[in-house]
Amino acid sequence: MKKQSNRSLLKSIAVCAIAFFTITLSFAQDKAKQIDQLMSLYNTYGQLNGSVLVSEHGKVIFKKGYGLANMEWNIPNQPNTKFRLGSISKQFTALLIVKLAEEGKLKLDVPITTYLSDYPKATGDKITIHHLLTHTSGIPNYTSFPNFFKDQSRNPFTPADFVKTFQNLPLEFTPGEKFNYSNSGYFLLGYIVEKITGKSYEQYLQETILTPLKMTNTGYDHSDIILKNRAAGYEKRGKTITNASYIDMSIPYAAGSLYSTVEDLYLWDQALYKNKLLSPASMDLLYKPYIRTGDEAYGYGWFIGEFANGGKDKLKVIEHGGGINGFNTIISRLPADKNMVVILNNTGGTVLGEMNEAIRAILYNQPYQQPKKSTAFELLDVFATKGLTAGIDTYQKVKNDPTYGIKEGDMNNVGYQLLQTGKTKEAIEIFKINVATFPKSGNVYDSLGEAYLKDGNTKLAIENYKKSIELDPTNESGKKALEEISKK
Repeated sequence: MKKQSNRSLLKSIAVCAIAFFTITLSFAQDKAKQIDQLMSLYNTYGQLNGSVLVSEHGKVIFKKGYGLANMEWNIPNQPNTKFRLGSISKQFTALLIVKLAEEGKLKLDVPITTYLSDYPKATGDKITIHHLLTHTSGIPNYTSFPNFFKDQSRNPFTPADFVKTFQNLPLEFTPGEKFNYSNSGYFLLGYIVEKITGKSYEQYLQETILTPLKMTNTGYDHSDIILKNRAAGYEKRGKTITNASYIDMSIPYAAGSLYSTVEDLYLWDQALYKNKLLSPASMDLLYKPYIRTGDEAYGYGWFIGEFANGGKDKLKVIEHGGGINGFNTIISRLPADKNMVVILNNTGGTVLGEMNEAIRAILYNQPYQQPKKSTAFELLDVFATKGLTAGIDTYQKVKNDPTYGIKEGDMNNVGYQLLQTGKTKEAIEIFKINVATFPKSGNVYDSLGEAYLKDGNTKLAIENYKKSIELDPTNESGKKALEEISKK
C-alpha cells in the first residue's frame, strides 16, 4: 500500500474538520430554529414578552427579543434591552460575601453581630452569615409582611433604617433548622458588605464584579436615572396589561435591585467557569447543596438541582429565578456541558420555568411540551366581567380544548386577583378547579381554604387548610390560619 503524503494527510484532516464544524453548526442552527418557534408561540399566547439567550458548550446559539420593551412607543425588546433582575441579584451578593471571606475580611460561621454591632443580640448572636446566604436564618421575609407593597415599598430607605423595620421581630424558627426564603437575609448581607468595606453595596459590586467582567450593561437600578435601553415594567391581569406599580429600589437592595441584559448575563456565566473572581475552592462554596428545598437544594445565591439528559448520570443544574414589580427572570446553567438559558420578561410573572425546561430539552434532543393558551387568563376576564355562571360555562367549553392548558401558578394568581376585588364566589370556583387539577399540591388547598374563610365558611376553610398542611408540612401560614380560626 502506498504511504499517504503529509500534504494529503493534512488535507484529509482539514476536510474532516470542516465537515465536523458544518455538522455542528447545522445542529446548532436546527436547535436555534426550534427555540425560536417555541418562544414565538409563547409570545403569541401572551406568555412571553422579553429577551432570550441560549448558549451551548459555551457558545451562544440563540439570542432574540420578543414583544415590546416599551408598549407606549412600540419599542421592541432586543438582546441588549435592560431588565430588572429581581432575585437573580442574590447570586452577585453571595459572590461578594464569599470574596470578602476569601480575603479574610469576614467569616461565614460567626454571628452577624460580629459585623453588625447595632443588631439585636438576642437573635443576631444565633444567626451566622451562612444562615443568611442559605435562607436558614429564621428572619421573617419583609416582602411577605401584611400591606408591605402598599405601605412601605414606595418609600426610600437607607440600609440602616430599613434593617430596623424587621430586626426586632421574633425568628420564625431556630437558625439552621430549615429553609424559608427570605429577602431580609440578603438585605442584611448587603448591609454587612457596606459595614466591612466602607463602600456602598453598589460601589463595591461595580468595582469587584461588573468592571472586571466588562459588564457595562449591568448595574444597580435607580428610577430617577436615565438609562438607555431600559425596558418598562408591566403587569398582566388576564389579558389586560397595565404599567407596573412603583417600587423604590432602595427596598430590594442587595436582594433584588440589579438590572442587566441577556448578553451581559452570558458574560457573567462564562466568567464563573474561569475563576476570574474567586479561587476554585471559593467558587465551590457557591454551588454546594447546603439544604433541601423540595426537589432542589440551595447553595449560596443559587438553587441546585439535577437533570436527566438521557445518559446514566444526572447533570447538575445551577439556577435562580427572579421577580420584581413588572419583571420575571430566570438564569439556568448546566456546568458539565457549559449550557445556559437566560430569559428576561417585562410583563410580570409568567411560566419561565416551563420555557426553560423546554429549551433544555431541545438542547439535549429530548421531547418537550408545546405551549398552550392559559385557561386562567381566559377565565379571569369572564369571571370578572360576566360573573360566576358565565365563568363556569366558559370553563366547560375550554377544558377539553387541546390548545388550552391549566397552569397552577396562573390559576392561583387569577384566584387571588378575584379575591382582592371582592369576587369571592368566583375566586372559590377558580381555586376549586386548581384543586381538581393539582390534587397533590398543598398550595392549592391553602388558597381554597383562604377563600372559604373570607366567604365565612369556616368548616370548609378548616378542611382545606388541614389538607394543605397534610400535603405540605412546611406550610407555616396554613398552620397560623388554623390557629387563628381555633381562637375565634
